[in-house]
Amino acid sequence: MLKRIGRIFICNLFVLTILSCKSNISSVVSVRKTPIDSLAIRVLGKNHALFVFLKTNDSLDNFSLESNQGKIIIKGNNYNSMAVGLNYYLKNYCHAYVSWYVNDKIDLAGKLPSIPDKITKSARIKNRFFLNYCTFGYTMPWWQWKDWERLIDWMALNGVTMPLAITGQEAIWYDVWKEYGLSDEQIRTYFTGPAHLPWHRMSNLDKWGGPLPMSWLNNQKELQKRIVKRERELGMTPVLPAFSGHVPEALKSIFPDAKINQLTSWGGFKDQYRSFFLDPLDPKFKEIQHRFLKKQTEVFGTDHVYGADPFNEVHPPSWEPDYLATVSSAIYSSMKDIDSKATWLQMSWIFYFEREHWTNERIKAMLKAVPQNKMMLLDYYCENQEVWKITNSFFNKPFIWCYLGNFGGNTMLAGNIDTVEERIENAISNNKNLWGIGSTLEAFDVNPLMYDYLFEKAWGEGKTDTKDWIKNWADLRYGRAQESARKSWDILHYGIYKDPAKLGQGTLTNARPTLSGSGNWTTNSTIAYDNNVLYKSWKLLLENPSQTSSYQYDVVNIGRQVLGNYFLILREKFTKSYNEKKLTELKVNGKAMVALFDDLDKLLATQSSFLVGKWLDDAKAFGENEEEKKYYNHNARNIITTWGDKDQSLNDYANRSWAGLTKSYYKKRWEMFINDITQAVENNKPFDEKVFHNKVTQFEWDWTQGNEVYSSKPVGNSIDVAKEIIKKYDENFENK
Repeated sequence: MLKRIGRIFICNLFVLTILSCKSNISSVVSVRKTPIDSLAIRVLGKNHALFVFLKTNDSLDNFSLESNQGKIIIKGNNYNSMAVGLNYYLKNYCHAYVSWYVNDKIDLAGKLPSIPDKITKSARIKNRFFLNYCTFGYTMPWWQWKDWERLIDWMALNGVTMPLAITGQEAIWYDVWKEYGLSDEQIRTYFTGPAHLPWHRMSNLDKWGGPLPMSWLNNQKELQKRIVKRERELGMTPVLPAFSGHVPEALKSIFPDAKINQLTSWGGFKDQYRSFFLDPLDPKFKEIQHRFLKKQTEVFGTDHVYGADPFNEVHPPSWEPDYLATVSSAIYSSMKDIDSKATWLQMSWIFYFEREHWTNERIKAMLKAVPQNKMMLLDYYCENQEVWKITNSFFNKPFIWCYLGNFGGNTMLAGNIDTVEERIENAISNNKNLWGIGSTLEAFDVNPLMYDYLFEKAWGEGKTDTKDWIKNWADLRYGRAQESARKSWDILHYGIYKDPAKLGQGTLTNARPTLSGSGNWTTNSTIAYDNNVLYKSWKLLLENPSQTSSYQYDVVNIGRQVLGNYFLILREKFTKSYNEKKLTELKVNGKAMVALFDDLDKLLATQSSFLVGKWLDDAKAFGENEEEKKYYNHNARNIITTWGDKDQSLNDYANRSWAGLTKSYYKKRWEMFINDITQAVENNKPFDEKVFHNKVTQFEWDWTQGNEVYSSKPVGNSIDVAKEIIKKYDENFENK
């Protein structure tokens, strides 16, 4: 025993000597591989050997950077802070960008630069939240561990401390409902298909796309174990789910006296898909909560923060404030019974989205029923409407200021960086109960600058000069300072990134064909800027090409928006020629519209982030047999097109400009439309909108059942294709 104690003492003395000896830092040998060392290996490759990570005893989140004898020394109070320090170095000294997608290359060329003077940064905001229930359906349903591993690295590099962690909960619920006597079929049919699970989890929808395969439940359970383990290793607090009252309809047959009510319809789905709610006043409520949290903790552990969102976009059985207070109190107390340290995290989306129902009296009753500091609110869509301002700062409850930024995965350039800057600073200055900032994006989108900017706001001393920030962003995207790139991003900053993303957006290419308007509320193609300005930015970007992955992504991203916007002009010409019954012009304009889809698809095909083939192949990879592959393929096609059944009100809500989808789906719809219009003019007959509507509706549903194979690998060179398109379209734009 004495020998063992002696060995431990000598080992610890050796480690302490290394950590305290700056003068001999180049000779440091890693005693053990820590989580931050492993992250550095994944991000830096062989360059990881040039970095030394040292932990400090500071209580507040902070990091420091300095060079010493050829090494980059990164100190921090925890691994999360050290990761932020590493990202700061990559961005500001290497002009290198780490994307949240595993397929995106990290460009680190040449010798890594030294740090002239020591840099120290502290977090001004403790909690940094990330993700949204919807992200798990619009972006991540088909992710394997390799995808999650990169995202968790990205979150650590950007200082996220509170990620939503709701993967795999169906496996826990399966066991809970099984104990109550429900059959395997009853339980798995209660669940929706994988991509629709977020809306099942939010009590909006049951059964659509079910039954959920048992192989899925098992896979996601194991995946969640790895997710929360890695998140905790890197200093994060995973937000796990809790029970908020959503139960299977079949539970009524087992407990006929239980207070189970069917909630209001949602999203235009038929009554058979409406969800059921167990009144928190019913004795069974606490019992179910206890069983679920116990089982979840046994499998996934706990960090004592739980997400629960009763009545999200559905109406409670009663709007009486006393009832809402009782519901809130019952939900929290049922958490506390199992976990005395429990804190409830709730979305405030409904307080904005259904403001006519959620009056301040009702909101106050619900919030005040939970002890102070035991409930946190996510102020969900602050770039558009800050709920804290209309609710007396959530009646002094802690809240997190959130940037939403994307609905449904729509591929629209959007973001109001200067407004966000002003609002964050104002929220910090005027709220003692502001506990954090975060992003509640519905899907990963095409505006990565907004999320990098947001999380950088958590560090430093105060206001950000957005003009300088954008200049640095241009440099890091292209690996070097480049004047034309800076000018391009300056135009984007002041000309494009001035308006928030809106509910129901999409370029007209992605909309159901129509002679005017956008076909459906889900594809509003209105832009608040001149497309000629965006085109100028695109051309400037291509003046001095870079080989970095982020540069080539931007070339495609800006170009596809330019083409999508220009389609509006082509449609206007087509409509005019139809109204004037000029057949020759009609055919010419129709041909130009169809040709644009081919150009757009070709440009999109050069980037892995814009491939429907990858989305579908990733989905089918979960199938353990051909039947399951077919099942996942349909579910993946369904969510990004019809969303639900034929002619669903949410049709095209998750529209996105992706190669394969653009050519086989959006182009085909417009071809059908153009052909029918042309035939009507040729036959001197009015266009029959009803006949076309029925035809296009059937086509959409048939596509969701299809099994065509699309490329899941990029094809072609982004720069070459973009230059080819510019040469073709240049005369159609004002180049002032």
